[in-house]
Amino acid sequence: MARILITAALPYVNGIKHLGNLVGHMLPADVYARFQRSRRNEVLCICATDEHGTPTELAAAEAGKDVETFCAEMHAAQAEIGERFGLSWDHFGRTSAVQNHELTQHLADQLDENGYIEARSIEQIYSIDDDRFLPDRYIVGTCPHCGYENARGDQCENCTRVLDPTDLLEPRSAISGSTNLEVRKSDHLYLRQSALAERLRDWVNQHADWPPVVSGIANKWLDEGLLDRGITRDIKWGISVTHETDKGTKWPEFEGKVFYVWFDAPIGYISATKEWADLDPDNRDWKSWWYGEAADSVKYVQFMGKDNVPFHTIGFPATILGSGEPWKLVDYIKGFNYLNYYGGQFSTSQKRGVFMDQALELLPADYWRYYLMANAPESSDSSFTWDHFASVVNSDLADVLGNFVNRVLKFTASRFDGAVPEGGEWTDLEVALASDLDQRITEYVRCLEEMEFRKAVTQLRAIWARGNEYLTVAAPWTKFKEDPKAAALGVGIGINLIHLYAHMSWPIIPATAETLHSSVGQGRPDGTLPWPKAEMREFLTFIKPGTALDVPEPLFRKLTDEDIELWSERFGGEAT
Repeated sequence: MARILITAALPYVNGIKHLGNLVGHMLPADVYARFQRSRRNEVLCICATDEHGTPTELAAAEAGKDVETFCAEMHAAQAEIGERFGLSWDHFGRTSAVQNHELTQHLADQLDENGYIEARSIEQIYSIDDDRFLPDRYIVGTCPHCGYENARGDQCENCTRVLDPTDLLEPRSAISGSTNLEVRKSDHLYLRQSALAERLRDWVNQHADWPPVVSGIANKWLDEGLLDRGITRDIKWGISVTHETDKGTKWPEFEGKVFYVWFDAPIGYISATKEWADLDPDNRDWKSWWYGEAADSVKYVQFMGKDNVPFHTIGFPATILGSGEPWKLVDYIKGFNYLNYYGGQFSTSQKRGVFMDQALELLPADYWRYYLMANAPESSDSSFTWDHFASVVNSDLADVLGNFVNRVLKFTASRFDGAVPEGGEWTDLEVALASDLDQRITEYVRCLEEMEFRKAVTQLRAIWARGNEYLTVAAPWTKFKEDPKAAALGVGIGINLIHLYAHMSWPIIPATAETLHSSVGQGRPDGTLPWPKAEMREFLTFIKPGTALDVPEPLFRKLTDEDIELWSERFGGEAT
């Protein structure tokens, strides 16, 4: 039994996340976690809200709440919406938790002790009209590298270059839009990434299996020359730089400053695991997942959008390597491109696109889970349109899966008293079906193991479609009168296919899978569906004759032109 640690990039606490966020890290992490659990591996899937920084302060002020109350409420809201989407975190923590404060300060101390932190007096942007220093991301302007006009002061979202605010052309305040800015000096701590460049390159080069979007961005940063990175900020909400140690007060001259959110947020993966363990310390050992020899057996996988890749291939590993302590480094980073909305980016700040709570107002979670994984932006950016969404839902979910289940169970209810009938002997038709399914499922497993999610969904649909092909030829409805044993065989195979579909579909559409499992008399109290251990012939005869069945409501409704028109009008985008 393998031990697999899974983390998804931490969703920022300033609002409910959109579908681009969901498919870019949280949903694929859940699909992979469910798949590995179904394979009976030991899985720990961790996420948390990323709570520090100026955006949180401003969002709290806009909501008319103090920042701690705002963060607590938004954490609860994001946890609840994630649960409704079936995101099966083992723990959903918070970067504002005491565990993250303590661990962030500890790692900063270790970096300093090893000579990788340096205090510097720097020039930074002060907004006279806003009466405050502007953190990097609250200065916007034109990127000097690619000319993108809305680049932030920490990173250009267009070309992914890391920036300093003073690099921007025609800078302005993202808070007020004011260009009444001036440069003032302030003292800050810097992580000497340049001194760790060769160690980072060696480490990156050990992971030739990473997706091109990940290795390409990491090597681009290294090839351009790694710069030292400021890890403190002049704001109030965050983890205090000044703190007490066994040797006395550390960095007293930095009283009133906090660590940069991108320094403490990745550390939140570790601290959230400690949060999880602290809830049941007698039975949970967080260090066995993260520290020393015990963690050597762990496979650690991270999921994130491409804009987060630099911080996870450079910044966070620099912290771990520079600490000199045996913390677990990531083994595989699954990076995603962007899911766009009609050609433009989804945006939390601009309220552009469909957000997770809004999506669930329209349709249950499995509609969205299936569509998003079928169109995951793995090799390039992909685009969401309402026409395409409706087409996938109608053809794959309603027609291929839903229609099959409905036909088999309704026919069984009407012709065989709602129980599995005793069928005849297998023919070449059933033997060919079992052989084809073995091949399809082997490829499906390979795709999920290698985190090729679009290909995995293609295989899942093919598994569903193969059942429809079988049913068309077996035709139990036409054979019922002339050859009831043959009809019973076809129906029995169909019922067992529904059982198989439940197990195969659980990582992608878990609620539907549980409905399928229960409908053939196989409900599980914990809702988990382990991967079948049996040979295919044995699995296709698993549900025994006489087992009572239940006919559920139609699994998926077909989306109409009226739906598309209504939703296009509400959220933007053109209905054809």
